[in-house]
Amino acid sequence: MAELGNRRGVVFAVLVALLAAVGVYLTMESAPGGGTEGRADPTGVTRTVAGAQESAEPARPAATASDAPFDVYSYLPMTRQELAAAADYARRFTAEYGTFGHDEDPAVYGDRLRGYTTAEFSGVLLRTVTSPGTIEANKADQIVSVGTARVKEIRQIDSASVVFVVVGTQNVTSRSGAEQRTAEYAVTLIQAGAEWRVHDLQPADSGQEGDDQPFETGETGETGETGEGG
Repeated sequence: MAELGNRRGVVFAVLVALLAAVGVYLTMESAPGGGTEGRADPTGVTRTVAGAQESAEPARPAATASDAPFDVYSYLPMTRQELAAAADYARRFTAEYGTFGHDEDPAVYGDRLRGYTTAEFSGVLLRTVTSPGTIEANKADQIVSVGTARVKEIRQIDSASVVFVVVGTQNVTSRSGAEQRTAEYAVTLIQAGAEWRVHDLQPADSGQEGDDQPFETGETGETGETGEGG
């Protein structure tokens, strides 16, 4: 009897140990991070636990200036000297365009402007600044205008032409009193051999992009620019 009791005690102890092992296993399976992530299912497809972090955004390099010399003119289709000469030409033309008087012969004023322009553009421009209506209005109000100008920016540039935005200022005296008029123009210059010539003049906000053809006159004979010349 004692031997039988001993055997039952051994069997009972083995059963208790097995139940304890099963309990530990089930506890580990149900706990968070208990090893289910990345476990293959019966079909062999790996499952990913919802909410797993995606890969981090890669670091992006910043745009910084180096200490090496940077010559912007080496990237332009013309030299520093050529660009400076063109800018000065556009400035002087715009100042001349804003300088006239009611007692000046319109032909003299036209000749001054024609000295800066291409032959094609001069015809278009002079039809406006020497029109009878403009001349009579200037005489009636005894207008005298002195123009100055400065180059504000480069709008477009290529190997044979450049468009500058030029600020023109007119100091005007007349019967109506003294006033200052300011306007911004897009002035297109093209190369004629070693020289520059003005090929177009437009209000800067008209979107002129330096076309090879100057603006055309409208049905009334007026041009697209808004200058007060002549």
